[in-house]
Amino acid sequence: MKWAALVGGYGSNLEAMLEYGNPISLVVSHKANVRALEVAQKFGIPSKTLLPKSFATRQAYDQALLNLLNDEGIEALALAGYLRWLDSSTVNYYLGRAINLHPALLPAFPGLNAIEQAFDYGVFWTGVTVHFVDNGHDTGPIIAQAAVPRYREDTVDDLRMRIHYHEHQLYPRIVDAVDLGLVALEGNQVIWKESKSWINGQY
Repeated sequence: MKWAALVGGYGSNLEAMLEYGNPISLVVSHKANVRALEVAQKFGIPSKTLLPKSFATRQAYDQALLNLLNDEGIEALALAGYLRWLDSSTVNYYLGRAINLHPALLPAFPGLNAIEQAFDYGVFWTGVTVHFVDNGHDTGPIIAQAAVPRYREDTVDDLRMRIHYHEHQLYPRIVDAVDLGLVALEGNQVIWKESKSWINGQY
């Protein structure tokens, strides 16, 4: 499939996907001058920046994003540091073909600052979740998770680095699995059409 990566920050997960060989054809950022755009340029991937402040309404922005994706023939979406909720039209159009990465073991610690939330709560285990995008906020059906320990001597930066490592290992493999049709969304259920033993922590 022809994938777009939706970004808005440093771009380390985008970099991991491109190094892995995921078929990313377009990078779309909701912020200007972020490193993710430099990553796209480094790998020769076309990029577009859609700034929310350039649109009169949220609806106008959402429609512009969907129009761009349609114009470019995008068939699937990988959200990687994209800090905006997709509107229902976009979600419904790409249902089962849009995935998101979250730095916690959902349903725990949804939303922003998940790593800091988990650290402040004092958990011994947190992790990474990849899920299909739905019309909720970090509520979509879970495709895969990787557990990450939080040690007593950790700083929040230590935990963040460990989580990012697992993100970079897991996310490209899930993009690959969705692209190859090894995993799919049927109704509200995630169906693996081949064993996922190679995913669950076995990098």
